[in-house]
Amino acid sequence: MNPLKILNEKEKKVVENKLHEQFGIPWVSGKIIMRGKEKMFLFSGSFNKSQIKKLEKITLIERIGFYFAKIDERTKDIRLSIEGSQILGSEIKKNVFEINEEQTQEWMKGRELRIRTGKKGFLILKHKNDFLGTGKASEEKIGNFIPKSRRLKDNAL
Repeated sequence: MNPLKILNEKEKKVVENKLHEQFGIPWVSGKIIMRGKEKMFLFSGSFNKSQIKKLEKITLIERIGFYFAKIDERTKDIRLSIEGSQILGSEIKKNVFEINEEQTQEWMKGRELRIRTGKKGFLILKHKNDFLGTGKASEEKIGNFIPKSRRLKDNAL
């Protein structure tokens, strides 16, 4: 398994700049920790970098903090997880797309939404006060990234 990479201030600033560009998020508190080339975790605990590294030598650390985002390897854009959109929701100022109750039900079942948003790229989906994660908008639809294990079951089955 790839070791954890705790981003230094310069690397964290690059991520924060991308979050600001995409979603208007000015900054994130805590440490940003990478697992591999894509997955980012946000850690706000009291361990410092050397304590985390020391612990990692003793035992396998699968994750630290909560999974909040993933870097799209092709575009280098950031896709917030459901939890990432919820935790950072009050800071999100751009690329938020409101959906209605029926669309929310379809979204939470893992279905893409056939909606023309007029935008391309990652959007934060929201229903009323609830942030529902990130979708990828194209001309005709919003693609869904909700993992199968987290999708609502279809009552029609």
